[in-house]
Amino acid sequence: MSASLCPDLIVYNGRIATLDPQYPEAANLAVKDGRIVGVDEAEEYERGPHTKIIDLQGRRVILGLNDSHLHVIRGGLNYNMELRWDGVPSLADALCMLKEQAQRTLPGQWIRVVGGWTEFQFAERRMPTLEEINAAAPETPVFILHLYCRALLNKAALRACGYTKDTPNPIGGEIQHDTQGNPTGLLIARPNATILYATLAKGPKLPPEHQMNSTRHFMRELNRLGLTSIIDAGGGFQNYPEDYAIIEELHKRDEMTLRIAYNLFTQKPKQEKEDFARWIKLTGPGKGDDFFRCNGAGEMLVFSAADFEDFLEPRPDLPASLEGELKEVVALLAANKWPFRLHATYDESITRFLNVFEEVNRDVPFKGLNWFFDHCETVSDKNLERIKALGGGIAIQHRMAYQGEYFMERYGKQAAERTPPIRKMLEMGIPVGAGTDATRVASYNPWVSLYWMVTGKTVGGVSMYPDKNRLSRNEALQLYTQGSSWFSSESGKKGAIAVGQLADFVALTDDYFSVPEEEIKGIESVLTVVGGKIVHAVKEFSTFAPPPLPVLPEWSPVKVFGGYGAPLDIKKAARAGVPVQHQHSVECHQHGCTHAWHQLITAAETARNRYAGFFGLGCDCFAF
Repeated sequence: MSASLCPDLIVYNGRIATLDPQYPEAANLAVKDGRIVGVDEAEEYERGPHTKIIDLQGRRVILGLNDSHLHVIRGGLNYNMELRWDGVPSLADALCMLKEQAQRTLPGQWIRVVGGWTEFQFAERRMPTLEEINAAAPETPVFILHLYCRALLNKAALRACGYTKDTPNPIGGEIQHDTQGNPTGLLIARPNATILYATLAKGPKLPPEHQMNSTRHFMRELNRLGLTSIIDAGGGFQNYPEDYAIIEELHKRDEMTLRIAYNLFTQKPKQEKEDFARWIKLTGPGKGDDFFRCNGAGEMLVFSAADFEDFLEPRPDLPASLEGELKEVVALLAANKWPFRLHATYDESITRFLNVFEEVNRDVPFKGLNWFFDHCETVSDKNLERIKALGGGIAIQHRMAYQGEYFMERYGKQAAERTPPIRKMLEMGIPVGAGTDATRVASYNPWVSLYWMVTGKTVGGVSMYPDKNRLSRNEALQLYTQGSSWFSSESGKKGAIAVGQLADFVALTDDYFSVPEEEIKGIESVLTVVGGKIVHAVKEFSTFAPPPLPVLPEWSPVKVFGGYGAPLDIKKAARAGVPVQHQHSVECHQHGCTHAWHQLITAAETARNRYAGFFGLGCDCFAF
């Protein structure tokens, strides 16, 4: 056999869950030119001089995860500027991180905590107070986003934004004032999140080279958690093509480690049709390649259809202009064969949206068009039937894992039992894809989403769903792989470890199929392969790891704390001059305490994750 026909990569001695019903379990596989060329027959392939061979040492291997709704392009531009509270076990730890970062952040820059957390994950089970935030960071502007409902600003941030006692409330939001009329620092989204995002947009941006570095780090963070593909749902303040220049450049440089199919999100109220008419001339569904390609329109199609979920507030009544505006845009998209997605939280909204879709479908049939709703937390069985009749799908996310307590307080536990009704969707044969809707509400960690689907619990540990609306581990994994592939029109190209499909797979820290349920949310990747290329490798595979990537700018929170769970890396902290507090013993030295290192590693291994016990504050468990 000629060297040109030899596999590029062979992995063996693994427990490979293929999701191929014809051959569900394998021990090895072979890769050539980015695709799988052999499953459980790797020993038959001749090894060439450049064939890379990896012993999986019995690790569980799964197909690379595919998030059907994530805001990676926007999130990547800002990732290196953000302090992550995702998965942090206590408020004490979160505030200590804030204090440490305030001492590192350069004058003129902000500290941003932008979503992905809830007070119910903290041991204290409460929000930080404005007094605590001001004490932790008295001089550095701090912006803390909590879900879609509110933001907390310290006094320095109020000054930076120019918010005073004379600042009027903007449309769609409230600046809370004290009895003397001064702004307290609390911004309330009422009835939508415009005030929160408009305030966040006032902060400094990273220069282009730092944005490229930031995006690469965000992709590596997702690779660390086992993600190999995502569908980007656009976002507010994410204009096309201007705000896509960074990801386009990374694609040109061959520096992407994550496959991205992107949707275009309208930016101009009352000018939505003009937005899409212009974009139809610039790009189109499928334009690009397997790493970066246009997927269609949405998740915002018209601003009058935006039913943001904020369960601290009543359900919004959408304006009467909705039907006319939505019909114009959907008719344009359907006529040009553009798949589309639409944010839809409440059944009342979905009813009105479907009225429009059915009307358009009579003139311009949707057949063959992969259109879908996002979210659908309160969708009714009647509307599920209508979605199925129109050939639509539903992309579900674990937003309720972060807001379930609020929903139950407003609507009751019984109403929460099918938010969303995933089991019913599957029984009806509706295409369903799983995801997170990160980064501004839920965390981007797919294992928390898988945990939510399997256990039916919030990150605060509250059981929401009866057994009939929970999924088996295999069903949940299918939604995160095969299910999501439908939403980017890639069924058969990705979705199984099978000959001919893209070589995207992950070896895990623990066996997803057998670990206790509570440990699912702590799983990570030890080896992530995208298109046959190793993009993440640790532990016994560390010799295969890609070269390290410096973090820019120097003051970035990622440089010390990392991403999900904000783990404190001892070596990084030492280089950055960040002290690590712990209880000294006779084994400790005055400087360079090796006992602290041993304590941290022991705690981390005991908890089966990297986040326990840092700073020595709060609990030692991986609490949610």
